[in-house]
Amino acid sequence: MSDGFNLAHGIGGAKDLPISPELAIAGATAALVVSFTVLAVAWRTPRYDAATSGRPAPAWWASIVDSLWWRVLWRSLGMALFLYVGAAAILGKDLVINPVFGVFYVWWWVGLVPLSLLFGPVWKAISPVRTINLAFSRLSGSDPETGVFTYPQRLGHWPAAIGLFAFVWLELVYPYSTELGPVRLWCAAYVAVMLVGGALFGNVFYERADPFEVYSTLVSRMSAWARRDGVLLVRSPLANLDSTPVRPGLIGVVAVLFGSTAFDSFKDSARWVQFVQGSATSSYTLNNLALLVFCVGVGLVFAAGTMLTGLGDDLRRRELPDLFAHSVVPIVAGYVVAHYLSYLVEVGQLTLIQLSDPFSDGSNFLGTGNLDVNYWLSYHPTLLANIKVLAVVAGHVLGVIAAHDRAIRILPRRHQLTGQLPLLVAMIAFTVGGLYLLFAA
Repeated sequence: MSDGFNLAHGIGGAKDLPISPELAIAGATAALVVSFTVLAVAWRTPRYDAATSGRPAPAWWASIVDSLWWRVLWRSLGMALFLYVGAAAILGKDLVINPVFGVFYVWWWVGLVPLSLLFGPVWKAISPVRTINLAFSRLSGSDPETGVFTYPQRLGHWPAAIGLFAFVWLELVYPYSTELGPVRLWCAAYVAVMLVGGALFGNVFYERADPFEVYSTLVSRMSAWARRDGVLLVRSPLANLDSTPVRPGLIGVVAVLFGSTAFDSFKDSARWVQFVQGSATSSYTLNNLALLVFCVGVGLVFAAGTMLTGLGDDLRRRELPDLFAHSVVPIVAGYVVAHYLSYLVEVGQLTLIQLSDPFSDGSNFLGTGNLDVNYWLSYHPTLLANIKVLAVVAGHVLGVIAAHDRAIRILPRRHQLTGQLPLLVAMIAFTVGGLYLLFAA
């Protein structure tokens, strides 16, 4: 990325963590061990059941959310933003102040997490590719829910994992990521693949293969909103998380999300920068390899932690990583908060300001062009540090709870506790490694 964008992206490293990294890592590890011990003693039967958990949302709210005008409103807003930013991408200047970059890297990628945590599967509600596919279906008289072919079950979420990896590669590795051409090409390819996939397989393609819908929906499993048989429910986030459908490739999705965030911290560490500068191999090649190693490594460590149980059935053992993958979602959410909080708040404001001038000609279409970025959060480094560490610890503790409840439901009784120990070790490794990278950045 360009220098200006890198400085913004780099906010949130060791300089704003005025606490002992050793103390933070030791405390987080202790929290995981104590949590597991308490769960082993007090949580001996499954508590989450997707078929019975939750209660219907208030009738007045459900009537609004289920109404046609509500759905049309959000689809219209999503489409309007798509067209507005698209105009900036096509007609705007190739400058880092073009709002396309902020919308693409900040609002779309990072902003989806808090929005999905608060409001549910946001991208599904506003997705412009869903809207375009719906319009095409209406014009042709076809049903957007069904396509020409049945989506192959074995593919699961693997296409989404590949799409997510393509995005983080562009953001974190590609040397021209803040030039307008590559971003336009990436978005055009995304829209084209999504529209073809929707035509071929119907809306199920978006549910399972759209990287941003899968990402948003997965994070929304930590929200208080859910549906069962079409009824809007309110239920605890952990009970909601437990209802995550188990599909092939789910482990790949969480591995890319977690691994790329870890790599984003790692690539800014002094040791990696020194290594790259002193190596005869190009930095581009090394960063490509490192990103791949981080994503694959997270998947392998988690898969090993889940498969090293007392189960004797090899087929069942191979299914365990996807069965437990939902427990990584709170960890991913915690690390997004820890790594990107100040980035989202401050560069997100800057993006809103830049959106008033999409063509970089001094316009103020939205009336936000004269606003100033509030850097209050960065001016309070102790508060920011505490939020970051608490987010990481809370994410891991919630992950341990989610994994424990799933384990006592599916593992043989004699292995319900001992079978979780390898996964606990993997969680501790993620905690130590994640906090270390957070401080090293």
